[in-house]
Amino acid sequence: MNNTKEQKLEAFGRLLDIMDELREQCPWDKKQTLESLRHLTIEEVYELGDAILDNNLDELKKELGDVLLHIVFYAKIGSEKNSFDIADVAHAISDKLVARHPHIYGDVKVKNEEEVKQNWEKLKLKEGNKSVLSGVPKTLPAMVKANRIQDKVAGVGFDWETPDQVFEKVKEELQELEDAKNNKSQKEIENELGDVFFSLVNYARFLNVNPENALERTNKKFIKRFGYIEDKAKENKKSLHQMSLDEMDVFWEEAKQND
Repeated sequence: MNNTKEQKLEAFGRLLDIMDELREQCPWDKKQTLESLRHLTIEEVYELGDAILDNNLDELKKELGDVLLHIVFYAKIGSEKNSFDIADVAHAISDKLVARHPHIYGDVKVKNEEEVKQNWEKLKLKEGNKSVLSGVPKTLPAMVKANRIQDKVAGVGFDWETPDQVFEKVKEELQELEDAKNNKSQKEIENELGDVFFSLVNYARFLNVNPENALERTNKKFIKRFGYIEDKAKENKKSLHQMSLDEMDVFWEEAKQND
C-alpha cells in the first residue's frame, strides 16, 4: 500500500473531521476528559505492543489507528481549552526532531548510532533538563524504567566497556542475593533481588536485547505451553489437581515440541 502524500493528508483530515463530529454529537465522546482517556490510552499502547511482539501486521494497523485516535482526541480537547491543537503538536515534535538531529539539519558530524544517542542527551541538557534522568517517566513499569535509566546514563558515558564486565556484575549480584537469603532480613533479600534484576536488564542492553520484549515473549510461550497441559488434562477427563507433576511434565515437553 503506497498512498500518495495527498492521500495521506486527506485520510488524516477525514479523521480530524470525524473527531470534530463525535465530540459534538456523541454522548460518550462529549463526556471524555484528558484524565478519563488516560487509562484507555495506556491499554491501547499495551495492545499495540502485543501486536508488535506477535508480528501481526493487520492487528498492528488497527492498534496504530486506536493510538492515533487518542492523540487526535487529546489534541481536540487541548484546542477546546485554547491551549494547543493537532497542528501545534505536529510542529512541536517536528521542531524537536530538527533540533535533536544537527547531523542532518546542521553541520555536526557523527560516526555512528552511539554518537547520535550521546548528542541527543547533551542537547536535552542544553534545552533545560536538570538531569539526564529527568525525562524518565515515574510511572513506567519497573523493568522498562530500569532499561531507560541505563540507556540514558550510557548516553553520557556512564557505562561498562564490555558485556563480560556486565556478566561478572550479574554473577556478583547473584552471590550477594544468595548471601542475603542465608543471613539477612527480608528487606535485604528484596534489595539484593532488585540489584539482580537491574544487572540483568543492563546485561540485556549489552546483548542488544530489549528485556521487556524478552520477558513478554517468555510469558506468551509459558501461557501457550500451560494451555496445552490444560487441554490434555481435559482430553483425559482429569483436573490439573488430579495430575501428578510427572504427568504434567510429559505434556510440557510435548508442548515445547510444538513451539
